[in-house]
Amino acid sequence: MDYDLILVIGIVIGVLTVPAILSAFLDGSAPRVATIAAVMSGGMIVFAVYSAPGGYSISDLPDVFTKVVAGFVR
Repeated sequence: MDYDLILVIGIVIGVLTVPAILSAFLDGSAPRVATIAAVMSGGMIVFAVYSAPGGYSISDLPDVFTKVVAGFVR
C-alpha cells in the first residue's frame, strides 16, 4: 500500500474542505458534506502517518508531494 499517496490525498481533501466549511457557515447552513470530507481526510492522514514505516515529519512533506506528483507525471 502506498502510504505517500494516501497522505497526499488526505491533505488535498483537507485543504479543499476549508472553503466548503466556510461557505456553509456563511450561507447559514450546516456543513454536512464538508464535515464528512474533513473526517475522512483526517482519517487518511492519521492512517498514513501511523502505518508508514518510520512515519512522517513536517520536513518530509515537500518530498512526499514531489514523489507522488512525479509518479503521476511519468
